[in-house]
Amino acid sequence: MRRTERLFQIIQVLRAARAPVTGRELATELEVSLRTLYRDMAELIAQRVPITGEAGMGYVLDEGYDMPPLMLTPDELEAAVLGAGMVAAQADPSLALAARDLVAKLTEVIPEELRPVVLDAGSRAIVTRGPKEEQFDGARLRVAIRERSKLRVAYRDRDESESSRVIWPLLIAYLDGERYIVAWCEQRQDYRHFRTDRVVALDVLNEAYPGRRAALIKVWEEVMAKRGGGG
Repeated sequence: MRRTERLFQIIQVLRAARAPVTGRELATELEVSLRTLYRDMAELIAQRVPITGEAGMGYVLDEGYDMPPLMLTPDELEAAVLGAGMVAAQADPSLALAARDLVAKLTEVIPEELRPVVLDAGSRAIVTRGPKEEQFDGARLRVAIRERSKLRVAYRDRDESESSRVIWPLLIAYLDGERYIVAWCEQRQDYRHFRTDRVVALDVLNEAYPGRRAALIKVWEEVMAKRGGGG
């Protein structure tokens, strides 16, 4: 276990404990010597982690302490880089660029000993088929989803028939190399999935749809479960 990961694990153990945890107990759980454990505790205290106690008496983490958001384990960091790689390969251009920027920022702010996890990652996203071209700005769609804005879309189905719909966009789903807008369709009065490359035009309306997006998504998940995942 790398030192950064040990420091993270120490905080996790102390956070979960209901009583002081001795150095020996920590050393046993982390499978390190007491000498190494004491050095780790000194490092955490030097980093202003609010730990009280001392060798032989037990250690306590002050209540309400929140770990720095970038105190990541190697596995967590590798998961983030792998996920960003998948997004960069499959998302719309603006989100793909954001994913690449995220990896660059992570590389700058993580401890030096963790940089090989990013620069020479043991996991990699390999996509044999790139995303299909869309006729609208994906960033506008994501803003509409966040702000619960209704959309008017011109949609061409698999039979090349075109229709105009007013929909409530809930999320963008990625499935088998395709992107779909999961939405409530006012015309059908039901949940519908719109493949993004078949959206001919997309206009954001100056009207928010009613209800909470999270609640609508929950109902959609229940509907999909009853349908066996079908659209």
